[in-house]
Amino acid sequence: MGKHFGNLARVRHVISYSLSPFEQQAFPNVVSHGVPNVGRRFASQVLRVVPPLALGYLIYSWGTQEFERLKRKNPADYEHDQ
Repeated sequence: MGKHFGNLARVRHVISYSLSPFEQQAFPNVVSHGVPNVGRRFASQVLRVVPPLALGYLIYSWGTQEFERLKRKNPADYEHDQ
């Protein structure tokens, strides 16, 4: 009745390997290797990421404060207005 899907063409010199789903482990060593690996990666990148973010935050907060300060009128300019 024809060829089934997957056997439509004959491909030569191609080798494929597969592993049974019953032999696979979904999450092998997640707790014993995964968590320490995350900690190690985080610690190795902290000094590369945090200083630019801290500098950007300091510049942003300074700019916001300076804008609010400059937005207000100087009361000394209006002392003799009466």
